[in-house]
Amino acid sequence: MTRSFSLFYIAPFAALIAVVAAQRSLPLPPALAEAGSAAIVAVVLASVWNRAPDFMPGKLGVGHWLGSPLLGVVTFLLWIAPDSLIAGYRHHVWFENPVFGSFAPGLTAAARAQPAVIWIRAFRAILLTPVAEELFWRAWMMRWIARDDFLALPLGTYTPRGFWTVAVLFGMEHGPLWDVGIVTGVLYNGWMVRTRSLGDVILVHAITNACLSAYVLTNGKWEYWP
Repeated sequence: MTRSFSLFYIAPFAALIAVVAAQRSLPLPPALAEAGSAAIVAVVLASVWNRAPDFMPGKLGVGHWLGSPLLGVVTFLLWIAPDSLIAGYRHHVWFENPVFGSFAPGLTAAARAQPAVIWIRAFRAILLTPVAEELFWRAWMMRWIARDDFLALPLGTYTPRGFWTVAVLFGMEHGPLWDVGIVTGVLYNGWMVRTRSLGDVILVHAITNACLSAYVLTNGKWEYWP
């Protein structure tokens, strides 16, 4: 039974990874690719709504309306700090290599000139990605690593193996930004342990991504939108 529940936590993240990979490999018009990817992730999220036990009405309340947004802003600042303070930092071989890829814009110049592409990419980054990733990483994997019947553990249960494995894997997911990704994983994991609230961690993630999106658009730092 627990294995069937796992699917509801994994499916949105799997859909997100799949559509990102498809966007990079399929020669589709940018607006169509962005709209299609956002729609697929949204549909999968809607399909697991009220089916994943932690993703039901009344279960996603936010209890830290000051602390969660503040942590989101701090995480954003940590995310951009190395590249802002050290010229060429992100282009070191530790970050740009065949394993992690390159620190380069994910949107072409033509795509960046289309407002629809920008709005849909921001929508996905701020509203869809945080929900899909937090369901997978901190609501599911952080518990599942510790115990196969993960629902027997409350959200935010701390185990060293679950905490640090998720922090590292979350960082690796972000390619050439793996170093700040691991730091972010530690912060998000710690906030989940502290609040035991999926809603709070989703809010932190959404604020981080909203700040990053604003930074991308106001400073032309398209590398942060892979």
